[in-house]
Amino acid sequence: MDNNNVMLIDGMALLFRGYYANSYGGYIRKTSAGLPTNAVYGFVKYMLDAISRFKPTHVICCWDMGSKTFRTEKYDGYKANRPDAPLELVPQFDLMKEVVSSFNIPNVGIAGFEADDCIGTLARKFESDDTDVHILTGDHDMLQLVTDRTRVIIMKKGASNYAVYDAQTLLEEKQLTAAQFIDLKGLIGDTSDNYPGVKGIGEKTAVKLLLEYESIDGIVANLPSLSKSVKAKIESDLDMLHLCRELATIKCDAPIDCAVEDSLWRPDPDKVREKFLELEFNSLVKEISAFHSVVA
Repeated sequence: MDNNNVMLIDGMALLFRGYYANSYGGYIRKTSAGLPTNAVYGFVKYMLDAISRFKPTHVICCWDMGSKTFRTEKYDGYKANRPDAPLELVPQFDLMKEVVSSFNIPNVGIAGFEADDCIGTLARKFESDDTDVHILTGDHDMLQLVTDRTRVIIMKKGASNYAVYDAQTLLEEKQLTAAQFIDLKGLIGDTSDNYPGVKGIGEKTAVKLLLEYESIDGIVANLPSLSKSVKAKIESDLDMLHLCRELATIKCDAPIDCAVEDSLWRPDPDKVREKFLELEFNSLVKEISAFHSVVA
């Protein structure tokens, strides 16, 4: 397995990105029967571009399975600020999984866990088998999963625009280790996931504290050394600090059964062509031979 390189795709991140990138001016791509397909179309374009660029030997796509997870049980405000998905996106969730399956890519998701937890679990599992891992996402929370064998590919604005993080890049650009990203979120919270962190502690102060004391545990152990103001803020929000760190931590022991050999990137062009024709992705049909040549 020495030469294996698994790409773990954050399905929700790509699907939402595909939806908004392909709904300019209110125009939504649909089949002649009226089925919305703009998000699926965007997803496929993003996925094929990343596969062409990073050349994985294996590909797996991970999904959220509903809004109720162990995190919402711990904190009922978790992601409670998220609006409902746009109506035209709703029918594309299941459709997207059908398209992913047409590429012979496994769809992975577990009730009670987020896609992040599936990705974290699989990354750690495959690493221990001497496999390199690339995580394709738009979510900076995934940076906590960076190791010597796991890189995180952050999709940036524009086509074919990626920031690739390994442990060294992370330290150079962000000043923090992967583990410290969890503690950073514990301290400052996350507005998109709707948990508050410590009231009054911003990113600049949090990074400074982590550089000096390494972790939340180190900060708490040295409370007497902190400025009066910062000490008071942390002491008054201590329980929330520990809860937020827990919410921010991607679980790497979710009960997933997905073997690397089940995810070999060897799509059947005829199967994919059939799906593309069904969805009226005529421009993509022409690209099938191109992406097939990448893996043949």
